[in-house]
Amino acid sequence: MGELHTGGCHCGRLRYQFSGPLRNIAHCHCSTCRRVSGGLVTTWITLPAPAFQWTQGTPARYGSSPSCTRLFCGNCGAQLALETQLSPGSIDVTIATLDHPEQAPADRHIWTDSRLPWLHLDEQLPQEPQEQL
Repeated sequence: MGELHTGGCHCGRLRYQFSGPLRNIAHCHCSTCRRVSGGLVTTWITLPAPAFQWTQGTPARYGSSPSCTRLFCGNCGAQLALETQLSPGSIDVTIATLDHPEQAPADRHIWTDSRLPWLHLDEQLPQEPQEQL
């Protein structure tokens, strides 16, 4: 199974786990992530969908765009994951909901065309104007 990582929502109703290394992690600067999270950026890890499983609860779902469905806790509202038709067979999981997010630093910035001009995060990381799949 390899490395096992766990996480969940704020209230504890949803829990998940996934196996594999902590890589392919991106700070997303798109306006949709900002609006649904209320944060300045959302940091995601992209995984093969078969490596991920819900271990407790069933997430609520929200179609945030024609190609993306967001999975969140219907009780506390925490955004946990994203499924996108742009990358079938994968799932994106929010790093902030990991039990140990300190172990998962980002390796790049995505959607930097939408970046807030006054926000400066680790500018040494590669930057993609739009997400490159």
